[in-house]
Amino acid sequence: MPQNFDKFVQNHPLGTIHQLREWGEFQTKTPGRDKFWAIEALDLKGDRPIIASALIIRQSLPFGKCWLYSPRGPLVDYSNKEQTAAIFAKISQIAKEEKAVFFRFDPPLLQDDTNLKKIPKTRTAHAHYQPESTLLIDLTKSEDQILAQMKPKGRYNIKVAQKHGVTVEECTAENLQKNIQEFYNLFTQTTGRDHFSGHPKKFYQDMLEIFDPQKNAAASAKLYLARYNSKPIAGAIVTYFNKTATYYFGASSSEDRNVMAPYLLHWKIMQDAKAAGYETYDLFGIAPTHEAERSAPSKPHPWAGVTEFKLKFGGQRINYAPAREIIYKPFWYWLIRAAKCLRGRQKNNRQIIEINYEAK
Repeated sequence: MPQNFDKFVQNHPLGTIHQLREWGEFQTKTPGRDKFWAIEALDLKGDRPIIASALIIRQSLPFGKCWLYSPRGPLVDYSNKEQTAAIFAKISQIAKEEKAVFFRFDPPLLQDDTNLKKIPKTRTAHAHYQPESTLLIDLTKSEDQILAQMKPKGRYNIKVAQKHGVTVEECTAENLQKNIQEFYNLFTQTTGRDHFSGHPKKFYQDMLEIFDPQKNAAASAKLYLARYNSKPIAGAIVTYFNKTATYYFGASSSEDRNVMAPYLLHWKIMQDAKAAGYETYDLFGIAPTHEAERSAPSKPHPWAGVTEFKLKFGGQRINYAPAREIIYKPFWYWLIRAAKCLRGRQKNNRQIIEINYEAK
């Protein structure tokens, strides 16, 4: 039953919002992600309770092909070889039925977990959706202690925003459509300024509607907006699961950056989450500290800018195990990889031409 599946995810020590059935429903509203499976492994020796699970999302590829994805899953006892093998065998069966080229998963394990080596036929993924590293802020401390563990510049910027009269509001259902449009206007400014891609407005609307706190008991999502002179200048979508609030999406205006609105925005989110009983604020994604990146300062990580911002809030760095893949159709896998690399080079060439043109 769906309720039993979600309850298992909620109670599992490695469970996150990404393994709930509702996350699958949310993802299937996005073009190209048309199907999902909620896999359960049952204890046949007892009263059939769930002992392992996996949310699997189908991702479309050209020529009728697809690949399968499990975000922060599967949820198994990775030290239990038999249990792990059973879940991955079921995933392989689905992959065969769907003619999947490969299966990718973001293990819900830390970087140094040796249990990953027990999973056969996996390789490090060529890409990943979930962050490899993040910052966790302990909300069980007092507000003064949370402020004290921030960088001095972080505390200072919160005061700057307060001094300028920035206000922060949690958006309610009554004005959600208007507020989503305001957030999306900020988001398009952010993607254009920082040169990364985003989703259509409907994606964020679907997320907030499916994880409406009034409708969804397992997890929820809220939209916050910061205003300056009544004008929205920063926003964030935050998810809530078990005892953790997670900063999932953010946006800010290209104007009035001197008032430091994003700092007060996150401080307000932390205060509200703490008051509601949440114990951790996950800043969800900072640049990893790989040796190769430290030795090549001329090639900063794409998240270098946002990492500098997030580090000002303090917190504990957590490094996850890298995404893994199981390849089912090697020919198609490497053909897709080659096509992706070619598109990437063409995109870089276009950007170089545009930059050179603008320089003239």
